[in-house]
Amino acid sequence: MGSSSGGEGDSTIRYAPYIESKHQSFLNRSERFGEKIRDNNPYKDYVDLDFNDAFYGDGYVMSSFPSLYDMYGKFMAGLDIEVLWDQVLNDVQHSSTIQAAVIAHRDLLDENLTGIILPRFKEGMQDVNAVMTSSFIKGKANLERGNQYKIAEFDANLRYKLIPVAAEVFTKHLAWNQTMIATYINVMRFGILAKMDTDTTNYGFALKDIMWDFTVLEQERANIGALQGAVSSQAGGEPSTTQKVLGGVVGGAAAGSAISPGIGTVVGGVLGGLAGLL
Repeated sequence: MGSSSGGEGDSTIRYAPYIESKHQSFLNRSERFGEKIRDNNPYKDYVDLDFNDAFYGDGYVMSSFPSLYDMYGKFMAGLDIEVLWDQVLNDVQHSSTIQAAVIAHRDLLDENLTGIILPRFKEGMQDVNAVMTSSFIKGKANLERGNQYKIAEFDANLRYKLIPVAAEVFTKHLAWNQTMIATYINVMRFGILAKMDTDTTNYGFALKDIMWDFTVLEQERANIGALQGAVSSQAGGEPSTTQKVLGGVVGGAAAGSAISPGIGTVVGGVLGGLAGLL
């Protein structure tokens, strides 16, 4: 029922007595169900998501790690290309693997010199009785000098062939620096967005916890105006899923109880809740 006033007097809107009676019974039950629901706030036990622990580790936050400016300065800003090239070339040409190869080749040449070449040379000089002459000494020195030349030649050729390898490493090194900065930017962007989403979720559940009583009251207000047609229980937009389900449970349970107390209450609440989801 309702009333309105005009210039010539008051007017009252009335409904059929059986409708008003059922509506009053519906409101009484709605009030009782509302009191029960208010005491069972589903949001009060919600535990906030801790983004920092999950993303950075226990006790760490974003500021615990190098800033984007520091990372850029480390990998890109002030980068001397010539210095980097010299460093890469030196690392490639003087690696432990290259040094081991040169030493192994030297050992082979020395073994061949002392075990084969020099003994044969000495035997030949003995045949002509020239072991004690300066010719023997000069010949031995020339053989040893030639051996050292072969070692140096092998070393130089090996390191020369490694220049293209160093150039490839140098190129990948520059690309790695750029990729590192881009990856760091994406990590920070993801962290910021994830933090915002986490805060939004936490604040959203905190708000729902605080506003729970008013959410129930809003549904009860809609129940009061049930005779005037469909009334939205959320100002400024479509009711949320929670409010739809809550409205279905409260309204359906109250209506079912009015028809048939007991089993009708349960069935009405279930059907009302399902209707709220659709």
